Amino acid sequence: MAMMETLLEIDTTFPWFFPAFAFCFGAIVGSFLNVCIYRIPEGRSIITPGSTCACGTPIPWHRNIPIFSWIVLRGRAPCCGRRFSIRYPAVELLTALLFLACWLQLPPVKALIGMVFVSILICATFIDLDHMIIPDRFTVGAAVLGVVLSALFPALHDRASGVYFIDAVGATFDSIVGVLISSGLVLWIALLAEAVLRKEAMGFGDVKFLGAIGAFLGWKGGVFAVFGGAILGTLVFAVVLLGHGLFGGRKRQDGADGPSETESAPVGFGRQTPFGPMLAAGAALYMLWLHPWVDAYFDTVAELLTAW
Repeated sequence: MAMMETLLEIDTTFPWFFPAFAFCFGAIVGSFLNVCIYRIPEGRSIITPGSTCACGTPIPWHRNIPIFSWIVLRGRAPCCGRRFSIRYPAVELLTALLFLACWLQLPPVKALIGMVFVSILICATFIDLDHMIIPDRFTVGAAVLGVVLSALFPALHDRASGVYFIDAVGATFDSIVGVLISSGLVLWIALLAEAVLRKEAMGFGDVKFLGAIGAFLGWKGGVFAVFGGAILGTLVFAVVLLGHGLFGGRKRQDGADGPSETESAPVGFGRQTPFGPMLAAGAALYMLWLHPWVDAYFDTVAELLTAW
């Protein structure tokens, strides 16, 4: 109780403290996520060795401060002058902003669990972009984690009857139903699309990833992630194709118009495009901003169906 009173006093006296802490903590976590994104697909340890430059020189801690170090060093390694990818500070900034959004938008318990969830989403997103896979630890492992956290913290699914055992059972049920409905829905979509297109339309990793999303957000969040992700994917697809159409037809080195033989649109009809990032974006939008409207919509639909 004394600790809670102290935290409340800090929050009242310095209202900027916890949001600032969430942002800085997110940037630090984002630096670690960069390591996970790079090493996990290669089967390497995420603990050892420490961070090194591409030339093999260890990076000291004072040159590995999230976001800040990349700006000060102007994106170049001081040891060999090689460029650091802008992805490193981008992932750190993205994580920091999402952690801040979790703290500002959600109650404390849900905010902390939300930070764990967005970390999973970020890792899955960038690994899928790089390798067209989502490792099981971010799908099956995340689904198990979501169910366990739901049982321990029923507030994750807005269970607050005052009786912990009843709330824990209800939240666990919500989480398991979220896994089954979310993964089952996208599985049937994938099977139907495969039957129509006569080729694989969606990887099984996306199916498992939707199960993990449903474990944390429940079936409503999982369903929204599917359709919201599809809408986001369509918009991104259109923007990229439009941009390539406007700027992709630059002069070739041989003087001819149009793209060279090695140049092509980054996405296009018939090309494989990772869907995991769109699912992650839909899940984050639902959790942080859209869940009141999405839940109200589903509740209205359920009332209409039961009225019939």
